Amino acid sequence: QVQLVESGGGLVQAGGSLRLSCAASGSIFSISTMGWYRQAPGKQRELVADITSPGSSTNYAVSVKGRFTISRDNAKNTVYLQMNSLKPEDTAVYYCYLKYSPRIGVRNDIWGQGTQVTVSS
Repeated sequence: QVQLVESGGGLVQAGGSLRLSCAASGSIFSISTMGWYRQAPGKQRELVADITSPGSSTNYAVSVKGRFTISRDNAKNTVYLQMNSLKPEDTAVYYCYLKYSPRIGVRNDIWGQGTQVTVSS
């Protein structure tokens, strides 16, 4: 069984910063992709950023490029999202996402429970 534990959400004023963390634990043989999605009220869930091994290539939504930075600590199976210059339109529930292999030849994915980020104007 694999679990994701998210932390770091909260309320911040526009222009402020927050750092989200997501730690994966359990039966993980390897991780290919870790990332963050978000869902605002009345909108579809959208990709914010992800980071993929090997090579730790990153991918960002256009709306956050230059403001958000995704990083990963492979030793801790943890992914971080540093969010700077936050805007009210960044308000959403942020979900951690993990694509992993519990053993050779098997691929699974899992979502975190979500953490609320609210940016006030």
